[in-house]
Amino acid sequence: MEDRAGHVECIAMRLFTFMTTVFALPLLALEPSPSKAEIFEVEGHKAVLYAAPKAAEGKPWVWYAPTLKGGVSLAGRPMYFEAFMKAGISLAGFDLGEVRGAPASSAKFSLFYDAMVKRGFSSKPILLGQSRGGMMTLAWAFRNPDKVKAWVGIYPVCNLVSWPLKNSKEHTLADYALPEAELVARLAEFNPIDNLAGLAANQVPMFAVHGDNDVVVPYALNTQILKERYEAAGGSFRVKVVPSEGHKVGPSFFECQELVDFILGVK
Repeated sequence: MEDRAGHVECIAMRLFTFMTTVFALPLLALEPSPSKAEIFEVEGHKAVLYAAPKAAEGKPWVWYAPTLKGGVSLAGRPMYFEAFMKAGISLAGFDLGEVRGAPASSAKFSLFYDAMVKRGFSSKPILLGQSRGGMMTLAWAFRNPDKVKAWVGIYPVCNLVSWPLKNSKEHTLADYALPEAELVARLAEFNPIDNLAGLAANQVPMFAVHGDNDVVVPYALNTQILKERYEAAGGSFRVKVVPSEGHKVGPSFFECQELVDFILGVK
């Protein structure tokens, strides 16, 4: 009876070990993703940080915009989020609301940048702007060209005379605190597409994915003109044009392998 009991116990232990291993596999697969974001404040505005469980050398990070209502929506895009986390790239954003790249709001973004650097993260983040986040990130980038590792856009707003002044005039004028006539007269001072020399001189690589049927943020008035002017200034710009697609949430824009490869290549 003792031998039989011992045999049963041995089988039970083997079964326990097998079951533990099997059920642990999904947990191991999910391990690179943090359970929740760290929330902190900078001058009364909410910052959101998804720190990579095991940071790559230099603690690289993707600075995503827009971050609205305290959320970084890119964290909900599994392909991108998991790729960044596994590569040791953290994801963060700063909620300033509906800003459009004015000097004053860009200066507030610098406070967030300073806070991230003080936390030990890279002094050269990868900026990723989606839609109007393109204007937010580009406006900060051209004013701080030596602090940018790379810039990425997902159907990004790049040109003030496009969507901002055509479809979001109220928020744009409020951010710049200028009457429309004065803002238009000073466009060359504020528009990212007119201020690319510093980024090109610092050899900041750029990438964007954009649909050629985007009627909200037209490709020709935004990514295309940014690419043409940046290359004319000596900068490097790669673009993936998605045929027949517009301004929407879909795999072409949020499961773009070229975007992932670009970010992993520059981290």
